[in-house]
Amino acid sequence: MMVTRIITIMKLTFLRHAALCLLLIGPVTGHAEVPEPAVRQLWQLIDYVGVDYSGAVSNGTVVSAAEYAEMEEFATRALEQAKQLPDAAGKAELLTAAQRLREAVARKEDPKSVAELARHAASLLLAAYPVPVAPRKLPEIRLGQTLYQAQCASCHGAAGNGDGPLAPNLDPKPIAFTDRERAATRSLMALYQVVSQGVPGTSMPAFTALSDDDRWALAWYVGTMANDDAARERGAALWQRDARAKTRMTNLAELTTQTEESLTASMGANDARDLMAYLRSDSAALATANGGVALARAKLQESLAAARAGNSAEATQLGLSAYLDGFEPLEPKLSARNKALMTEIESSMLAYRAALGNGRLAEAEAAATRLDGLFSQAEKELEAGASDASTTFVGALTILLREGVEALLIVVGMIAFLRKAGRTEVLPHVHAGWVSALAAGGLTWAVATYVVGISGASREVTEGLSSLFAAVVLLAVGLWMHQKSSAGRWQAYLKEKMSLAMSRSSAWALFGLSFIAVYREVFETVLFFSALAVDGHEGALLGGLACGVAALAVIAWLLLRTSARMPIGKFFAVSSIAVAVIAVILAGKGMSGLQEAGWVSANPIPWPHVQVLGIYPTAETAIAQVVVLLIALAGFSINAVQARRSAA
Repeated sequence: MMVTRIITIMKLTFLRHAALCLLLIGPVTGHAEVPEPAVRQLWQLIDYVGVDYSGAVSNGTVVSAAEYAEMEEFATRALEQAKQLPDAAGKAELLTAAQRLREAVARKEDPKSVAELARHAASLLLAAYPVPVAPRKLPEIRLGQTLYQAQCASCHGAAGNGDGPLAPNLDPKPIAFTDRERAATRSLMALYQVVSQGVPGTSMPAFTALSDDDRWALAWYVGTMANDDAARERGAALWQRDARAKTRMTNLAELTTQTEESLTASMGANDARDLMAYLRSDSAALATANGGVALARAKLQESLAAARAGNSAEATQLGLSAYLDGFEPLEPKLSARNKALMTEIESSMLAYRAALGNGRLAEAEAAATRLDGLFSQAEKELEAGASDASTTFVGALTILLREGVEALLIVVGMIAFLRKAGRTEVLPHVHAGWVSALAAGGLTWAVATYVVGISGASREVTEGLSSLFAAVVLLAVGLWMHQKSSAGRWQAYLKEKMSLAMSRSSAWALFGLSFIAVYREVFETVLFFSALAVDGHEGALLGGLACGVAALAVIAWLLLRTSARMPIGKFFAVSSIAVAVIAVILAGKGMSGLQEAGWVSANPIPWPHVQVLGIYPTAETAIAQVVVLLIALAGFSINAVQARRSAA
């Protein structure tokens, strides 16, 4: 039986696809195994030398013999531990930097030079042996304050002045976290390392009993203790008015590893102090900027640098990240204000990646220059609409209609088909499929918000494979429906098959198709809605959501009402064409999603760009759509010939 074979194929394909999607959402790492504890300990040693050396040497003279002996020991130990690390690209440079640091300490060089050498060695270490340097979520400063009073105040003092009740009996004395000069040289990463591993030879223990989140919260709070409210207010004003500040601090990893001293060279001591004071106390501001144009621009520059260095694989990966993690989440807001600009940026990003893929560096540089100007235009558009609730409303409504109509057409088509076929007993499986997809979408939002971020690549791969899966299934269903569109064939089919109950496996296959059709759209919708929610216009967002749901409900009612009144032969003829058209659209969208994830190459061609129809200006998407269209036309032609022969 044709329909049973189709549904069996649907079921098997769905199960394979669902398993693959679960794997894709999980984190994927591309680095070889890194000895994380050893790397973290080495980083702490190098950082300790860079920060505390100034207390041991001044003007080439030892001012504290004990401190200087410790610096010599730590510098020597750092070099030895670096030698013990496994071979990796960049290890030779790291060893050279560690050797240079030890020699500088031995020669009693200027503290500023030693601090710079230490920062350089630390950056080479993390480049050669990448380990997480930032918390998995924004630390809670209030939690850090509570932990500080419970765990640290007895030694360091309630206000962080190093004057706790136990301080007089300790040697060396506890650090004063309010010391401005010392605070300017300490990164949040360094504070976290001390909290996690302690300081050998002192009374500072390792707080291993605390969770990783708690240790980050404690380090974050300690990192704010040397700053006052006035500095934080000046930093907030600087962040708002100076776009260059956002380019100097583009992500959480930079905030955890940068120090005031390292920022001073590029923006001056006062601005560096104020900016760091603000971002450490209100890191959510950085998280907001992190997912936008600033990140796209930073990733693009990193990609171009990698291309110039001859690292094509890294350049391609960074170019994809610039689009997927930086620009794409902004598309709904930008589209609501300037759709032409959004389309131009998309095309330019595609041209940049194509140039990288074909090894044409000059073209890639030209595309990057063009993109930098387009990003500036996008920033102006987005800043102008940042406080505009109407932009959020239109963006939410547009996203829901764009993503929802496709899923609606498939689900409504399934419902109408089952009603026409008299198989209403299977409808609960279809309804369970789309309801489960909505629930899974809510879970996706919770995971992406509170547990772990879903990368842009995972999002596009899931969207791409889901689209191609649905396209294959719908093409098969469309051809079958067209074959049965003649009244005679349909009546014969009913007489032969209506007495047979649909198998349980077939019913679950319909559940699978309903789930995939809806979840592929919900998956992208919830992530776009999360991006829109950043502006804080909750009322406008909910209003757009409500209007979109109402519009989809009206569309569903009209489709079901129209299909119910339509003669069965005509219903199948119209539905088969509609299903084939959707299959062509999904083929284009699926191929485009895999291109954006880097799974499929992208070669630009002079072709229209109509996103709603799945038409994109690349050879691969055009070929995919043409192939599906030709298969549909060939199938329809064969069905027509067979129908004429049967009637003869």
